[in-house]
Amino acid sequence: MSAFSFASRKLPEFMCHQLVQCPTCDLVYANEPPDQAILAHAYHVADFDSAQEADDAAAAYERAVQPVLNKLTNKGAALEIGTGTGIFLESLKNQGFGTLIGVEPSSAAIAAAPAHRQAWIREAVFKESDFQHESFDFICCFMTLEHVPNPHEIVSAASRLLRPGGVIALVTHDYRSPINRFLGRRSPIIDIEHMQLFSPVSIRQLLQRNGFESIEVNSFKNCYSLRYWIRLLPIGLGLKLKMIRRLDAVGLADTKLSFNVGNMISFGYRPK
Repeated sequence: MSAFSFASRKLPEFMCHQLVQCPTCDLVYANEPPDQAILAHAYHVADFDSAQEADDAAAAYERAVQPVLNKLTNKGAALEIGTGTGIFLESLKNQGFGTLIGVEPSSAAIAAAPAHRQAWIREAVFKESDFQHESFDFICCFMTLEHVPNPHEIVSAASRLLRPGGVIALVTHDYRSPINRFLGRRSPIIDIEHMQLFSPVSIRQLLQRNGFESIEVNSFKNCYSLRYWIRLLPIGLGLKLKMIRRLDAVGLADTKLSFNVGNMISFGYRPK
């Protein structure tokens, strides 16, 4: 374990809890997860060194969520659970949302945000009781549901915090995607941070069981630098660093490439 074990977009450590699979909803999960207080402390003190990767991820999320935002008639208030540096909130501001709130437990991630974004972010673990019911038009939770002991609590809370007609957007890993099935336990998604791993079946059931309708589940591409893609490879650290140094030497390490690496974005509407 290190200061980066609970940091976002770190080098893969290939450590994991014992994971089991539900035969009913297809969720893979840690049936003996750490205590919530232990997890909250781990994220609070975790280091942060992935500002560029966070910006790249937010750009991919913005492209993936744009068709839904185009159809959203009310853009009064938006909430992002696990906002990091708040970069996606910046995108929502540009989309015309009036009130922006992000919840983030990592003090290092918040400190890396510019001052105007820090004003939007609350340093905390998400709690439904901190917000009024039916006060948001859009709630998003990107690459965060895997990290919480009970994702049902977050999605259930969102169903009450959204106004009628409001939308929830979720980005999660898909453990049934071809690349993750091929890599198996050498996939970067097998990680000490992840309390559960979703599939299209399990994420759809999670939304359905909490009353959402017109559900969509789609795969999408991420665009990162070649340097970051190499960091994710299931090979030794020494070889990774050698490859990155050689790419740096020829000026290619920061070249951006798009791949579908087994991530999916899901939407659900609160009934009007």
